Amino acid sequence: MFVFSLAAAPQAVNLLDAGSLLAAFGVIGIAAVLFAETGLLVGFFLPGDSLLFTAGLLSVPGTHGPVHLNLSQVLIASVIGALLGAQTGYWIGRRGGRALLARSRAKRLHEGANRAEELLDRYGHARAIVLARFVPVVRTVLNPLAGALNVPARQFTLWQIVGGTIWTVGLVLAGYGLGSSVPNVDRYLLPIVAVVVVVSLIPLAAELLRSRGRRAVEGDRT
Repeated sequence: MFVFSLAAAPQAVNLLDAGSLLAAFGVIGIAAVLFAETGLLVGFFLPGDSLLFTAGLLSVPGTHGPVHLNLSQVLIASVIGALLGAQTGYWIGRRGGRALLARSRAKRLHEGANRAEELLDRYGHARAIVLARFVPVVRTVLNPLAGALNVPARQFTLWQIVGGTIWTVGLVLAGYGLGSSVPNVDRYLLPIVAVVVVVSLIPLAAELLRSRGRRAVEGDRT
């Protein structure tokens, strides 16, 4: 049975805090957050990486966190939310993704769209769709962008399933593995999640620096 109780939910849920989300909504929250982050442009700020890793930690038997989760349910909810979200984002893109993006005033969203286009151009559809799963914001905008660019539906579906499964299962099992090997890991939950957040931002920062470097070189040539 999924861990979900409205009566037990706190009065105020911090959408940026993985522990708060999991305590409030359990595995239902995992599926909902991943669906929004990968399928809806408004979900670009949600903490997908830290949510998956924290859920894995809180699935370890004997862990005393804000909630205890079942590993099988976490894996199922994570995969379903991520795959359905990406597919929804793709079809939104096919029906006018660029127009929706143009209406947004979020600077991070437009920067993510630029990086997503660069990934598609540099690595091709298959590799870009898989790699985008591991880059915050980019994983939000690449799916509708792929739809807007008319990436073949079968090709997109195949590679988003591959990328989404590796991303979700990998992070959940990484959290579970750490929790299983470190005694009383729940005492260090906050600093561990902070490290995960920082590590998840490294690809984004690296891509930004590479983009600036290429622009600088192109500017020097002109």
